[in-house]
Amino acid sequence: MILIVVKMPVRPERADEWAGLAADYARAVNAEEGSLFFEWSRSVEEPDTWVCIEGFRDSDAGAAHVGTDAFKQFVDKAPDLVSAQPQIIYVDSPEVPGWGPMGEIQPR
Repeated sequence: MILIVVKMPVRPERADEWAGLAADYARAVNAEEGSLFFEWSRSVEEPDTWVCIEGFRDSDAGAAHVGTDAFKQFVDKAPDLVSAQPQIIYVDSPEVPGWGPMGEIQPR
């Protein structure tokens, strides 16, 4: 599995435009064959920072993702909406299949 986390600092005055772009992009990525998950969240400490977490089946799925029209359109539009260069964590771990249960917390 490939796990990617990206912090996107968004210009406050472009927040509404960003929210629409982010939602459209998430729908497109989640529809990709090799996508395991793609989600956006907003930072509690930095409300103008959006964080995406995405998982792809393998490196082939990741390579296919960056070749999609949705990816190309996103990287074309995002520079006008971000306030600084996004920061990324990229992990390629063939041994990890995806989400698993957290042992320390269960509903009571």
